[in-house]
Amino acid sequence: MLIQSAIRIGAIALATLLLPAQVSGRNNEAEYTEMRREMVSDLKRYTRRFGDESGSPTLSDDVWASLETVPRHHFVPANEQDYAYENRPLPIGYGQTISQPYIVALMTDLARADKDDVVLEIGTGSGYQAAVFSRIARHVYTMEIVEPLAEAAEERLRKLGYTNITTRSGDGYYGWPEHAPYDVILVTAASTSIPPPLITQLKPGGRMVIPVGEVFFTQQLLLLEKDAEGKVTTQHILPVRFVPLTGEH
Repeated sequence: MLIQSAIRIGAIALATLLLPAQVSGRNNEAEYTEMRREMVSDLKRYTRRFGDESGSPTLSDDVWASLETVPRHHFVPANEQDYAYENRPLPIGYGQTISQPYIVALMTDLARADKDDVVLEIGTGSGYQAAVFSRIARHVYTMEIVEPLAEAAEERLRKLGYTNITTRSGDGYYGWPEHAPYDVILVTAASTSIPPPLITQLKPGGRMVIPVGEVFFTQQLLLLEKDAEGKVTTQHILPVRFVPLTGEH
């Protein structure tokens, strides 16, 4: 597969995997289903090719099955639907984006959620990442600071039948303590440091995936693990670039 320009895996979150050309005006769900299958097939090759640098040459079957099932074209604006299954971020309004499918898959895999886990997502966006997690975990709590996006995501997820996702508008830096502790915390916006309230709300034995770094610069995707005694360790996964985690903190 070709990668746009000469970008190496060091900027993998910005790279575009070129999928077959899209035809405008699609409205046949069967076509979108086939496009998802093609996307997952290409992403598997992409993952194997760059696995040494990401540390994940293969991802779990549950992750691939979820990406092949969740209709990403319903989570992007109508004028972006023809590009929904390209491996790149897309604008969703209010200066926010839906992450590229590879990054969604990688972060979901790193979290290692299972059917009994409760997940906290910070940065709902359009709701796509929460929908992907909902097919793997028991319940997903997801927060979005941009209130119109939070409201739209809640309505979208309800209409699409996702009954194990609970949304709210709020400052994700402080988490959602009412439902803590969480088996998994996933942050889809970059913070300059790991928010202490999120570490507190992570269950012993839990995992957090979060991009950390300055705005307008390449950040590091981190995997944080808390052991049974509450000791925290972090692992650098790869450079990424996310929109900033905003709020009053």
